[in-house]
Amino acid sequence: MDDNYFDRSPNKTTGFYFAVVFLLLLSLLSIGVDATEFGNHKDVNIPLWFFYVIFSVDALLIISLFGIYFYRKFGVVLYPFAVVVHYYLHEYYLSTMLYSDLFNLFCYIGLGLLTIIPKWKFYK
Repeated sequence: MDDNYFDRSPNKTTGFYFAVVFLLLLSLLSIGVDATEFGNHKDVNIPLWFFYVIFSVDALLIISLFGIYFYRKFGVVLYPFAVVVHYYLHEYYLSTMLYSDLFNLFCYIGLGLLTIIPKWKFYK
């Protein structure tokens, strides 16, 4: 099998660390938006159950980043799924479009997968 596109070493590179930290910062941006909305939920009349759901999705974002860092395939699949769910929850229930989620998904596809795909055979 021709594996010219795959690394031969499971060692994490600087680009891999950069991608994971950058995705973590973008995830923290989404969590910050949710925390701000939680602080204003009485003024805006957002039900409390929404925050249980949205903070659970935020927790899935962080868990999936740990999965990516420790070479687990569930993290690679869970991260974009959690970002899309986070986006749609804001869009459907709050009628707000979060460009941070769209940028997060764009960076995951462009930057994250650029560092994940060469290491794919080391993922369990």
